Amino acid sequence: MEKIIKTIDGIPLELKGDFDFGWLCEFGRVFRVFDQQDSGNIGFGLEKGGRRFFLKFAGAPAACYEGDPEEAVLRIRESARVYEDLKHPVLSSMIGQGDRAGGSYTLFSWEEGECLHAHWDFDRYPKYTHPASPNYRFARLCLDRKLACLDRLFLFHDHVARRGYVAVDFYDGSILYDFDTHRTVVCDIDFYRRGPIVNRWGRMWGSSRFMSPEEFREGALIDGVTNVFTMGATALALLGEEGCPGELYPVAARAVSPDRGDRYPSVGEFYGAWKRAASPYC
Repeated sequence: MEKIIKTIDGIPLELKGDFDFGWLCEFGRVFRVFDQQDSGNIGFGLEKGGRRFFLKFAGAPAACYEGDPEEAVLRIRESARVYEDLKHPVLSSMIGQGDRAGGSYTLFSWEEGECLHAHWDFDRYPKYTHPASPNYRFARLCLDRKLACLDRLFLFHDHVARRGYVAVDFYDGSILYDFDTHRTVVCDIDFYRRGPIVNRWGRMWGSSRFMSPEEFREGALIDGVTNVFTMGATALALLGEEGCPGELYPVAARAVSPDRGDRYPSVGEFYGAWKRAASPYC
């Protein structure tokens, strides 16, 4: 299908077909558009009355989405309950949700920062080495900054586990990092579910760099032990195996064991072991 470009408040928006976004004006002036996601959602940065917001909408013919738009709408409606249940200082704050123009939206406070999974043109640079890319810049931060970021991620996912949820589709694209204030925010938990769940899909949603073996195997159990793997993979991804100090590397390596029985039995136990190993560096 041929793609089209619309303009909203002077900002270009790529779609697979025309769609009326006139209703967006009630939420404010559009200053940024996120239109290249494969989830079926389109994101808008909005400003109104001196405040900034982020609105995520499903129901329009998103440029990079190959699925059923109705499934995207259903997912975003279901995600509103997840954000309510998992409210936390590390999580982006949802302030509203509803339906418009045959679709559905969730509305959040705007969070400053850059997504650590950068979508850059890598024609001139090997992946993850573009000098302006956030993950390249994060890799050059001092160790204590990286450990502080990881601590917030592990703190939040311990909360997720205690609330009876499993993290699905968590990867570096779910992490916002503000290089000015060094604040870390988790910004995308749409696929998190009350757990445990059974893998009914084969390969589940997510980035393979953060996914456990059971997330590729239909019929496998997805639970807190699965998320132990996710957290260990996150540590290795953000620190790099060569940048993971000797005391911390064994903790991360145990967490990402292919054998579930060799991992920590819970995110909380992993987090406790990580904090003990990290204490000399904090």
